[in-house]
Amino acid sequence: MKAAYFETTGTPDVITIGDLPTPEPKAGEVRVKVLAASINPIDTYIRSGAAPMPLPKPAITGTDFAGVVDAVGPEVTRFKVGDRVWGSNQGLLGRQGTCAEFACVEEKWAYPAPDGVPDDQAAAAALVGITAHLGLFHRAKLQAGEVVFVNGGTGGVGSMVVQMAKAAGATVVTTAGSDEKAALARQLGADHVVNYKAEDATAQIKAAVGAGVNVWYETQPPTDLDRTVDLMAPRGRVVVMAGRAARPVLPNGPFYVKGLSLLGFAMFNMTADEQRACAFDMNSQFRHGKLRALVGKVFPLAQTADAHRLQESNTLGKAGTLTGKIVILPNG
Repeated sequence: MKAAYFETTGTPDVITIGDLPTPEPKAGEVRVKVLAASINPIDTYIRSGAAPMPLPKPAITGTDFAGVVDAVGPEVTRFKVGDRVWGSNQGLLGRQGTCAEFACVEEKWAYPAPDGVPDDQAAAAALVGITAHLGLFHRAKLQAGEVVFVNGGTGGVGSMVVQMAKAAGATVVTTAGSDEKAALARQLGADHVVNYKAEDATAQIKAAVGAGVNVWYETQPPTDLDRTVDLMAPRGRVVVMAGRAARPVLPNGPFYVKGLSLLGFAMFNMTADEQRACAFDMNSQFRHGKLRALVGKVFPLAQTADAHRLQESNTLGKAGTLTGKIVILPNG
């Protein structure tokens, strides 16, 4: 099979497009003919070595997938040949990745794909949607009527937070860096959009949130917890899930006087059962037209290294040239 893989960590140039043996499913695994995969920041961190993890050799890149089950291993009970599936959490902690024509996946990490949802949508929504759902509901226990703030309402995770929070009955406040992105955030359901490049961005957020933010979903490495704490409502919850090297100062006094909580998590450390609950809720939202992934760029498998470069230039270089997710088509 054709696959995008690397033998050693390094720059995107270490990625090779070549032939590898088609994997055979082991006990509890399904083999998926991958029709769409996607690239996330974590994929670039693993490839570069910034996020050290056990790696198979060679290591196929890619975390998310959507496709069709074409073989099942012994003891598989949830799926049969021909089922459409999607999922994430591959290419992590020693598991093989998804930027290949086929991927063997433990069935606990695969979910039935709803009718009418294209493969590129399912793959693009996978990691970012599960991450958004875990932060909002598993960690922050979001309730209808609360105010949610999320940085970057048109980013991968941010766009999912906007849609899920709105569907849950929250008032959603977010940021965007241009009029075009602000309009897109409103289309996704944001009630208030603040241009973060404006000089009075903090004042705009304060005016929008009224009595304060109940759930602050921080998608960026946190740098200014003084501002965050000032904008929070009593007993608010701050969710952090990015910024491995970030060391922000915590304003301890106002933090505990307001009774705030700081909640961190890494999606790939959450259990299969916890992630499956998110996926099933996402499937319901897909079916009811309440969830869509923003696909910013589509690459054929042969250009996977270019996809990594684009992701890095936006995640690390803040190039601003990508809105939404990067999708890889293994048969493209």
